[in-house]
Amino acid sequence: MTTMQIYLSTQPAAEVWGKNAILSVSDQGMTVHGEKNALTTIQKAARKIKNQGILNVSLAGDGWGLEECWAFHQGFVSVKNTGSIAFPALENQAEFDARLACSTFTRELINEPSETLTPEALAHKAAEFIVHQADKFAGKGKVSFEIVAREALKERGYSGIWAVGKGSANLPAMLQLDFNPTGNPDAPVLACLVGKGITFDTGGYSLKPSEGMSTMRTDMGGAALVTGALGMAIARGLKQRVKLYLCCAENMVSSRAFKLGDIITYRNGVTAEVLNTDAEGRLVLADGLIEADKQNPQFIVDCATLTGAAKIAVGNDYHSILSMDDNLVADLVAAAKAENEPFWRLPFEELHRSQIISSFADIANTSTVPVAAGASTATAFLSYFVKNYQQNWLHIDCSATFRKTASDLWAVGATGIGIKTLANLLTSK
Repeated sequence: MTTMQIYLSTQPAAEVWGKNAILSVSDQGMTVHGEKNALTTIQKAARKIKNQGILNVSLAGDGWGLEECWAFHQGFVSVKNTGSIAFPALENQAEFDARLACSTFTRELINEPSETLTPEALAHKAAEFIVHQADKFAGKGKVSFEIVAREALKERGYSGIWAVGKGSANLPAMLQLDFNPTGNPDAPVLACLVGKGITFDTGGYSLKPSEGMSTMRTDMGGAALVTGALGMAIARGLKQRVKLYLCCAENMVSSRAFKLGDIITYRNGVTAEVLNTDAEGRLVLADGLIEADKQNPQFIVDCATLTGAAKIAVGNDYHSILSMDDNLVADLVAAAKAENEPFWRLPFEELHRSQIISSFADIANTSTVPVAAGASTATAFLSYFVKNYQQNWLHIDCSATFRKTASDLWAVGATGIGIKTLANLLTSK
């Protein structure tokens, strides 16, 4: 097996390699050219190297620190033709290893076909991962969890998850997990993380076209993201209590499936009219937010591949932030900047809450005004399930979770973007 040596240089490449070339080749191997700490350049170079069919590389010479190695890994990783990278020993090896483990878990979970990743399987895999992380970094016995599944969801009043998932042969499930490193059952909760875990989304009776449905096994990206982030925070030494809620279902078409015009009554008394069965993510997240709010945490973060509107606004390149809490947004933006991950704030105001009115229920699950900001009105729907929605709650519409087509930075597939940012937010509080 031939291994290509990869070097770093802050000097420009010789003109023979082209104007502003970021790669050159010599007898020793390949050299990445760019300004010092140009992490984007390193990631692009890794993509170029992989696209040339070079599958086995070794990072050699000077300049390969933690962030440089991570940038190269991000560009080199792909689902097919995985290859291998020999990394140098790093001063902060534990941090790099944790990133690798949590990112790999998250990406593989998102990429997994829905044939095997059913709602219950997703809940179990997430729980097993957090237990493993806690046992390794915090000590045994720090995690407790329950998976509420199938008809038990209906019996216990989780009406949104049940409504969305009841039409599938693979019935829905909800993971309720408590990471409590303090050992004190009365310890306050720092944060609740809520994730949308739609393991496949046909759109229901508001059926998606094939083009829009082809990647809908990835509609559980929010659940994967919050799980990976909690695992990363635990590896970084999280000392405070965090609860995790994953709302898992398949949105299918059958005689049992929910229909347009149905009205869902939630445990907090809010009623919601279904005007579009393809706006199902907010329906399942509502149950998670109600449960999270009951824990009286310092803050709540929910993550979901929720709207096409957010993706139109920011593309595959950013996660969108929506919240009325400027301080919490500032904390998240600072965490994202520290971790070199792309987030962008979209508007969420009181006016959006009046744009989902229904003639038959308290609210509708889509906008009922002629021209609406889809990501903002989706957030407005969620706000009806957080008592003090104006403070200490932040919604992430995670558009950068998965790439259907490759770019000069990323291969096709899940990215893992956001894991480090959320972990930073949890450990900096």
